[in-house]
Amino acid sequence: MNLVEHNRLAWNNEAEKGNVWTIPVTHEKIDRARNGIITIFLTPEKSVPEEWLGELPDKRVLCLASGGGQQGPLLAAAGADVTVFDNSDVQLKRDQDVAVEFGLSIKTVRGNMQNLSCFADCSFDLIVHPVSNCFIDDVLPVWKECYRVLDRSGILISGFNNPIIYMIDLDEAEKTGRCEIRHSIPYSDLDNLDAEKKELYIRERRPFEFGHSLTDQIQGQINAGFLIAGFHEDKGEPILDKFCSSYIATRAVKQ
Repeated sequence: MNLVEHNRLAWNNEAEKGNVWTIPVTHEKIDRARNGIITIFLTPEKSVPEEWLGELPDKRVLCLASGGGQQGPLLAAAGADVTVFDNSDVQLKRDQDVAVEFGLSIKTVRGNMQNLSCFADCSFDLIVHPVSNCFIDDVLPVWKECYRVLDRSGILISGFNNPIIYMIDLDEAEKTGRCEIRHSIPYSDLDNLDAEKKELYIRERRPFEFGHSLTDQIQGQINAGFLIAGFHEDKGEPILDKFCSSYIATRAVKQ
């Protein structure tokens, strides 16, 4: 199985089903962004701090694995020069449709977030990377590529899962109300799901997920050359929220 191709088809399917990360922004939010009031999300509930974005007019922004007609159109409405890069053609179509509807200029490129070779060194000033690297098996190439394509002093803002999400069986926990530790980190659906369930994922076009260690998520950015200059946690998994935050966001600066 080609993992990248499977997850492309799976996210096309998620977009058709109306996954919350695939619903385009409203006219009201576009108008607010045009007036300098922009609210974007890297994680489910907590918006990105204004100071993480800085001044947006004419800023070269890469929305990485960030299709769906959400972050990209708002940043473009605020005056940024926006490129949306995503593995899902349907997700990219969401951005194209919003751009046409609101008269925005947005470039869209389809590809694997682990390989940004279509972009030259130092092409961007800001990378916006919401929760998505749980759909690839190795996150370290992402941080290296982000560092390469960012200009000097460029900013990478990222959202990702707390790996505790993958230590339990969420489906079982929702049924029983009990969170039992079942898996080690790093986690892989490909290694931990039984053959029957993997076949179900393939047949129903469900995305395969991976739980990366915090070492790979945070130290991986530092090893790539970034300075971590901002951090917050967020909620979004109800069964876990009463125990701990289930999502993390970071702001990293290219040194």
